[in-house]
Amino acid sequence: MTKKIAEVNEKIAEGVVTGYKKIEEGVVEGFNKVTDAIVEKVFTKEGETVEEAKARMNADAAARTASSNAIVEKHKAEQKARMEKQQEMINASIEASKNAGKINQNT
Repeated sequence: MTKKIAEVNEKIAEGVVTGYKKIEEGVVEGFNKVTDAIVEKVFTKEGETVEEAKARMNADAAARTASSNAIVEKHKAEQKARMEKQQEMINASIEASKNAGKINQNT
């Protein structure tokens, strides 16, 4: 009896997985059709295919990302330099205070 239950459960599981895969494929296919139609109507340039438009837009997005990343890295480097300069000024002030204390003690 337990073996039959296991076999039935296995068949149910296979059916569920098969059904899920069919639904997933249908959803992905539908999504791709919709995005292709939008790209074709809105984003293609004259004489450009949907694939070429997608490639162009992906290249543009990659360039914008690279540019943004470069700006962020520049700002990080500038901020680090400012912080290091401030720390140097703090250290110099502390050292000057220590030296002033030594001078006052010696007078």
